[in-house]
Amino acid sequence: MRYRRTIIFGASIAGVTITQPALADPFKLKPIVETRLRYEGVDQLGLARDADAVTLRMRSGVEAIAGDFSILVEGEGTLALSGKYNSGVNGKAAYPIVADPETIELNRVQLQFRGLAKTLMTVGRQRINLDDQRFVGSVNWRQNEQTFDAARVEWTGIKDVKADVTYAWSQRTIWGIDGSGARQQAVSGDNILANLSWKLKTGTLTGFAYVVDQDEAAITYLGRPFSMSSKTFGGRAAFAIPISHAVKLNLLASYARQSDYHRSQIDYAADYWLGEIGLATKGWTLTGGYEVLGATGSARNLVTNAQVSASVQTPLATLHKFNGWADKFLVTPPNGLRDAYASLGYVVPKLGGTGPLSLLVTYHRFDSDPLSIDYGSEWNAQASLKLNKKLTALVKYADYDADAFATDTRKMWVQLDYGL
Repeated sequence: MRYRRTIIFGASIAGVTITQPALADPFKLKPIVETRLRYEGVDQLGLARDADAVTLRMRSGVEAIAGDFSILVEGEGTLALSGKYNSGVNGKAAYPIVADPETIELNRVQLQFRGLAKTLMTVGRQRINLDDQRFVGSVNWRQNEQTFDAARVEWTGIKDVKADVTYAWSQRTIWGIDGSGARQQAVSGDNILANLSWKLKTGTLTGFAYVVDQDEAAITYLGRPFSMSSKTFGGRAAFAIPISHAVKLNLLASYARQSDYHRSQIDYAADYWLGEIGLATKGWTLTGGYEVLGATGSARNLVTNAQVSASVQTPLATLHKFNGWADKFLVTPPNGLRDAYASLGYVVPKLGGTGPLSLLVTYHRFDSDPLSIDYGSEWNAQASLKLNKKLTALVKYADYDADAFATDTRKMWVQLDYGL
């Protein structure tokens, strides 16, 4: 089956190459150059050493555009300038994990066609970000981006309505060329990602269906590698409502129901909830929210036939964006997760010859879904400054205070991003 997909993809690119001279529109080349230098330091209770990771990521490639067709090819590599960290695949277990392994790979290679009315079709290795990336995202925070081998159709044939449907046969994870075991380089499968949105005057309504069927064991769960195949159906509403000429009310609500699917080794069903409210005025933003990745205590382990607790999982998401930057909840605990959070942000449009300067502070309180177990709390802080059109500096901090889950962890990042 996988050979057939490769042949189809190769034939499609060949077809574009053959028909190229017949295209009347001018041929364009757009270079892709991105570089990120980052220091990440981690102090984690219970580990013998602190992590001091200095890594350099480089992406380069080109997009060729001719009429309604385009071909994009992009390589990506990460170099460890300091190896004093556990990359997750380098075996340095005395250090905390900094999930930026040394690697080099073909990050994206995709063919796009937009000749049909209001339709964009993309086939190949590509970046996919849906909504806020809670269920599907590219994990761009990590040095090695997550991409998908997929065929995607985006249709906007009705005003203010967008249908977005993807079939993905491989998830190219952040673990790079040395990934193995529960940290695979790539997780094959048959994934359907469907998203239907309706844009209103002050917001967007979205319905989604994400069917994840993973061939390999992608994470460690309940003490062993598991395939987290699932089906998730839900909706999302996001609004930005002007209260006055200077004040805006932001509202966000989402609900989904997730259950096991096909290769899942756990028979379960659980709910996902999110509610968020915010006020924005004169550069200030105050936000409060409550997110629940629900759990059930009556799930069944299909391997051992034992009754277990199981929770909502989002294995295709950009997980670092959610539930604290210390990354203690990348895999939802079996008893679920309730995250009550509040944040305060401020943006200075200009700072001398630079800007904008963006400042953000966030507090999280974490508990289990059933049983009300007090997991812990976390403070996050970030400052980002646009130095010029191509260069951005960032300083970021996370401090997780454990109660009944994981261990006390402090992380700090200093980063420079360059991009054309």
